[in-house]
Amino acid sequence: MTAPRSAEPPDDELTRLAVLHGVATSYSPSPGRTVAASAAAVVAALAALDVDASTPEATRAALTAREGHLAQRLLPPTVVCWNDDGPGSRDTDVPGGHDTGDIGDTGDLDREAGVRDRGTQGRDAGASDRGAGVPEADVSSTARRPDKGSPGRETSLAAVLSGLPPGTRLRVETAQGETRSTVDRDLPPGVHRLTATAPDGRTGEAHLIVAPPRLPTPSGRTYGLLVQLYSLLSHRSWGMGDLGDLAELSAWAGRSLGAGFVQVNPLHAGVPGAPTDPSPYRPSSRRFPDPVHLRVEDVPEFAYVTDDADRERLRALLDRAERLRAAVLDKGALIDRDAVWELKREALEPVLRVPLGPGRRAAYADFLAREGQALEDHATWCALAEVHGSDWSRWPEGLRDPRSAETARARAALMDRVDFHSRLAWLTDAQLAAAQRTAREAGMPIGIVHDLAVGVHPGGADAWAQQDHFAAGMSVGAPPDAFNARGQDWGLPPWRPDRLAGSGYAPFRRLLRALFHYAGALRIDHVMGLFRLWWVPQGRPPTEGTYVRYDAEAMLAILVLEAARAGSVVIGEDLGTVEPGVREALDRRGVLGTSVLWFERDWEGDGRPLPPDRWRADCLATATTHDLPSTAARLTGEHVELRHRLGLLTRPLEQERAEAAADTGEWLALLTALGLLRGTGGGHCAADEEAEIQAVHRFLLRTPARMIGLWLPDTVGDRRPQNLPGTWDQYPNWRLPVADAEGRPLTLEDLAASPRLHALTDVLRAGVRGEETGGAGGAGEEDRARAGGGDSRSGA
Repeated sequence: MTAPRSAEPPDDELTRLAVLHGVATSYSPSPGRTVAASAAAVVAALAALDVDASTPEATRAALTAREGHLAQRLLPPTVVCWNDDGPGSRDTDVPGGHDTGDIGDTGDLDREAGVRDRGTQGRDAGASDRGAGVPEADVSSTARRPDKGSPGRETSLAAVLSGLPPGTRLRVETAQGETRSTVDRDLPPGVHRLTATAPDGRTGEAHLIVAPPRLPTPSGRTYGLLVQLYSLLSHRSWGMGDLGDLAELSAWAGRSLGAGFVQVNPLHAGVPGAPTDPSPYRPSSRRFPDPVHLRVEDVPEFAYVTDDADRERLRALLDRAERLRAAVLDKGALIDRDAVWELKREALEPVLRVPLGPGRRAAYADFLAREGQALEDHATWCALAEVHGSDWSRWPEGLRDPRSAETARARAALMDRVDFHSRLAWLTDAQLAAAQRTAREAGMPIGIVHDLAVGVHPGGADAWAQQDHFAAGMSVGAPPDAFNARGQDWGLPPWRPDRLAGSGYAPFRRLLRALFHYAGALRIDHVMGLFRLWWVPQGRPPTEGTYVRYDAEAMLAILVLEAARAGSVVIGEDLGTVEPGVREALDRRGVLGTSVLWFERDWEGDGRPLPPDRWRADCLATATTHDLPSTAARLTGEHVELRHRLGLLTRPLEQERAEAAADTGEWLALLTALGLLRGTGGGHCAADEEAEIQAVHRFLLRTPARMIGLWLPDTVGDRRPQNLPGTWDQYPNWRLPVADAEGRPLTLEDLAASPRLHALTDVLRAGVRGEETGGAGGAGEEDRARAGGGDSRSGA
């Protein structure tokens, strides 16, 4: 038999098999419209999960094996229990004959991993006849839409226990190594091991995630600055913003501006190369930060370089760094990440040859112990990349496996370089933690908000070290929609939901714990990816992909568990098309959303701008983001002119101009009606522009949003977006410094002295304190009357 043709929809058996593995057979790009996935897309996604559906016979065999496995299995690989719904809270949760009991405290992640290693695939004893190659994950619970019940509900502890045969015995191994024979109604947070033994002798094991019911709501209201760190140069930067600049910005913003947080772009380790991909959203590793952000002079050993030749070399490098900085600030040069890293790498070589003092050596040893195998893998990849290039798929075959004997021998031979890269990770981690301490000491209630990218580069360190957890031959993207008829391929390999579940979500846990070590809050880019991702087969267009579901309940439990441990806030970037039920699920667990002013319209009603009292409270509200036009560009229409110059418009220029002007005009009319737009003359002078930008942010203050984000370039009228989606070499994405309205680059010192910046931040500072008109409590009855009123609802 031949494989299904790509144009054909899946047949009934293929559809049933796909559902059992969390692979979607259709999707809805807009309300009331359903598009069938092709059979070829479904078959390819299943193949990436090691399920053969290439022929009807193979599909039938795989379906029989999967159904038989699920019928025999006692426990799924991972079980979720929220603290507010433990099995002891309702007698009906546990069928007759089950013990209920206490799941011990968490311990550290290494101990949790030790428990995990005793059964990483969650296999069931007595179920060995289920058929070879059948993945272990219970993704059937994630195969339904979030609006048709709680995502992942079949992996909830109550549901799992209620499905066990009467008389089943339970045992819990806590993270501390204790063994419990009962399950108590008091379930401390953590990841533990649950074993069930049925009367017929079958035994099942599962990871048990116990998480707080939700994250605490941030107290009070606060505003903060949003900035791409590389774009923020100071007179001490080496050609791009660094962690010294981040600490300085945080100290100044907290103490002088009354800001509560600073949000930055992902600072994940990039893929080295010439040229390096400048996008911070396609990193080599999300687990470890990029040493290009180091402030070299702040490394303690820098002051103790005593060798005369090394000191002379450092002086020469500082001179070159000054010229590189001047080229960006004074000569219109773009930020050159590769040039900056070359200088810093050369400077760090002699610095890292300085012996560590006893205290520093002990701190480094603690870091090595804390990061363990993951750090060794990352540093090994970095060392091998210096020899063989930055795409591990092109390395000698033996080195493509991080656990091979060849890799072990290469690591031993390159141990000096492995230690060099391990030290860099430690130094960068320390400066990140120092920046967070500085922010909190400056009075910021949150501090630094870090950004978690959707995925990693396929040739990078994470993809090499965690190959078993990534879906081979697949890339994450987006399906066709009204804005992009061809869909999108982001070039990021997706995690396999089955392997995540089988490991107790260990890679996700470790990633989050590393980030929360120095984050006051974490922004999760494309947070909808906790629920499902669009998988695109390698070499095929995005239109030939399909959605694959993840156990969102388990992903959220891990997220809440780790954030609660760190005392951190979580912000989900939930812009764009969001399937029903996702925002509600996130809100239920205390994950804040993201609301951008220009997108907040009454899409289910008249389409007009959404009045401030109808915005959601649990969100970060902003006027723009790194992927959107600056507020000044939008108000003046310059974003349309830019796209016209680059040949990106799909409609006549005049039509685009008219539509943009109408959109802006509606918002300005609402701002005027609410009494927020003051003292403008109706023209396009600088004073009018400043007044309009201030009015936009007064509007954000009228909403109930708990966090207000101020795009730092908006404070000085910068026109240029940091990233222009849909472009590659036509526009200098991710390489522009913060600039004023005329495009002149500005340093951190210039920003601190800017009257325009202070006028705008004064508005926000007064607003979060309730001193601006309308206060912090949102719009009043008079405001609603002026805006047209309406029922309260969340933003679109």
